[in-house]
Amino acid sequence: MTTAEDRTPLVAGLLLAAGGGRRLGGRPKALLTHRGRPLVEHAVGVLRAAGCSVVHVVLGASAGIVRERAELGGCVVVENPEWREGMGSSLRAGLASLAADPRGVDAALVVLVDQPGIGAEAVARVRAAYGSRDSLVAASYDGHRGHPVLFGAGHWAGIAESAVGDRGARDYLAAHRDAITPVDCSDVAEPYDIDTEADLSHLE
Repeated sequence: MTTAEDRTPLVAGLLLAAGGGRRLGGRPKALLTHRGRPLVEHAVGVLRAAGCSVVHVVLGASAGIVRERAELGGCVVVENPEWREGMGSSLRAGLASLAADPRGVDAALVVLVDQPGIGAEAVARVRAAYGSRDSLVAASYDGHRGHPVLFGAGHWAGIAESAVGDRGARDYLAAHRDAITPVDCSDVAEPYDIDTEADLSHLE
């Protein structure tokens, strides 16, 4: 019989893609086109290329249309009806979905849909820093913490409790600063966000 200690740890990708693009005229970020496909589809591909065989995707704004237009086969799709509350609600929904996954997920590797400058190499670096279910890992850019971030399952309850509004895990990470393993990704990724019309120039 295989025990939890014997098996290979399962680090699942958690893609937060629920935003409504308020500063983009209400265009859901998941549906922005990048390299000919919806941005959400691109981000799933990045997680898979980085080694995540299990991917949970949190949708919110126009979730039905996103399901129709994006190829999300093989993903666990979570619809967050409270997406307007901010990223915190989507993070809570995603962690709850991972906790319920029968495959037994040991850590969540969190990626944001609106950061296409962060590719598979950076995501794989952060994933490789997993040590245990108590791991906290974050990409670093010129000394500043950014995404992706990895949350061992031992932290999920605390993160969910503190994830409110648009702050996501920020407060939890600040309170556990000394426990975070930083992984420099400055040489392989650019952590810009697609938030405004001007930022659309980053899309290909």
